[in-house]
Amino acid sequence: MGDPSGVGPEIVAAALADPAIASAARLLVVGDRGAMERGIQVAGVSWVIETVDSLPATPRPGVLYLRELSQLAPSDMVYGKPTPAGGDASFRYVCEGARLCLSGEAAAMATAPINKESMNSAGHHYPGHTELLAELTGSPEVVMMLAGDRLRVTLVTIHEALSRVPALVTFDRVLSTIRITHDSLSRWFRDNPRLAVLALNPHCGEGGLFGDQESRIIAPAIAQARAEGIDAVGPLSADTLFHFAAAGIYDAVVCMYHDQGLIPLKLLHFDDGVNVSLGLPIIRTSVDHGTAYDLAGTGRASAASMKAAVLMAAHMAEKGVAGSAATQGR
Repeated sequence: MGDPSGVGPEIVAAALADPAIASAARLLVVGDRGAMERGIQVAGVSWVIETVDSLPATPRPGVLYLRELSQLAPSDMVYGKPTPAGGDASFRYVCEGARLCLSGEAAAMATAPINKESMNSAGHHYPGHTELLAELTGSPEVVMMLAGDRLRVTLVTIHEALSRVPALVTFDRVLSTIRITHDSLSRWFRDNPRLAVLALNPHCGEGGLFGDQESRIIAPAIAQARAEGIDAVGPLSADTLFHFAAAGIYDAVVCMYHDQGLIPLKLLHFDDGVNVSLGLPIIRTSVDHGTAYDLAGTGRASAASMKAAVLMAAHMAEKGVAGSAATQGR
């Protein structure tokens, strides 16, 4: 459900009211009843909430099934105002979603936005979902992918000060990101994906004039990936590459830092982009936006990214089932 003071409850309510979502999977919301009741009202949709421990085999139309993990006071979920109680609750929602997936009770999880300030004020010190889920699932290497129909990007570094990025772009991190991107796309989206790997510096360092990470770090990592049978090319200059990636020449772009990848992604997929955590033993998708406190409670927040996140999670889950069946058939 995400942060109860943000747009999470209302976009969840709106997304689940879409017939395409209802036909894609059996859906369980993990969150707070009071916040979801308010979200339903704001979204202007018709749901009857039923609190359950597990989903029925045949969900009834018009019923939103809720795993209730908090009973927040109104003062703990004032729109636009993060609170420690809300941060602790949203932390527990993520933990429960991960537990359901790890236990096999759920096939995938799709997350609404959380607020890092409120989560940290509650004593849970994580930069975001990705780092928390990596710890919960015991995953040493997790890659953030942002995806839409026209463009997919993955990130070597995520939430880091720009001044720290050059030191964090290492041979091992670049190679690991390429490997995880290749393996995950091959598993969930298409066989033998073609990957573009970006340079760190303008004009690929211009022969060392603007930096040497390209020749010293990135190119050797690409060469190693290619030696392993991965179809990766680069380093390529970020100022021209995205034109070709958006045209469909590449299946994903491996980017060196956050804004290098997310600016073009959100230019093309501001409303319907999906955040996917690669390298986890579970399927996790998310909206590609924040809590939107300025829109919370107004009914103007778009549910497009939430819908896309649920549909992609369902697609990935079906691919996993099909892959398992094919493996058993062999």
